[in-house]
Amino acid sequence: MSVLDDIVAGVRIDLAEREQQISFDEIQALAQQAPAPLDPMPHFRSDHISVISEVKRKSPSKGDLAQIPDPAVLATAYQRGGAAAISVLTEQRRFNGSLDDLRTVRAAVGVPVLRKDFIVTSYQLHEARANGADLALLIVAALPQSDLERLHAEARSLGLTVLVEVHDAEETRRAVDLGAELIGVNARNLKTLAVDNDTFGRLASLIPDDRVRVAESGISGVADVERFAAEGASVVLVGEALVKDGDPEAAVRAMSAVPTDHQSTTNQQ
Repeated sequence: MSVLDDIVAGVRIDLAEREQQISFDEIQALAQQAPAPLDPMPHFRSDHISVISEVKRKSPSKGDLAQIPDPAVLATAYQRGGAAAISVLTEQRRFNGSLDDLRTVRAAVGVPVLRKDFIVTSYQLHEARANGADLALLIVAALPQSDLERLHAEARSLGLTVLVEVHDAEETRRAVDLGAELIGVNARNLKTLAVDNDTFGRLASLIPDDRVRVAESGISGVADVERFAAEGASVVLVGEALVKDGDPEAAVRAMSAVPTDHQSTTNQQ
């Protein structure tokens, strides 16, 4: 069993417990009552890199990263630094996240919020909206194409912006064929946890220019952001480097100042 398979198995166990507490009908009703979701796409298509800053306590590869006693404090620092969106880990076993963190961050910031989890059922999408998420993550490697298509369509019907995550050429083709507008290339292989920072450069050309490309993982500072921008990224998703930084506000501000490749070209003309 791969690391991803093991994580998804745990997610399904925890999900079953939540479904016992709140029925699907109830979670649907709560999702319908939630405020209208915020749209991150205009910011993501701007002429400077958009930073999705992550609230992340722990990871399967690095273990404990940061305590984060109050996610609202970190999230508001990200917002002051110019974060285009805030990503909140809600998976509890491997990442020590929770839906409480999602609600806390949503209440604290005025920018879009991403539910970062291993979403494999419709219930989780309604759960995301019910708890204030504006975006949801779908990982191609975790889903058969039929489920990916169904969940993508359902997420869009709920008003969620969907970040579709890929790791290789075949997954990228599936995301493009799906019609995904926002495609994230994760440098970390979720089946082995190995990181290859050349992954984005290899796959970016497979993503049409009318889609928004997101570089995920392996970003430790501004130099990495500049590299990915030059390779075609409009957005970067950064977790570990920010939660471990002594001044996350300044770190986000510096990353957000990086022009996209299109803007760099425009400035040179």
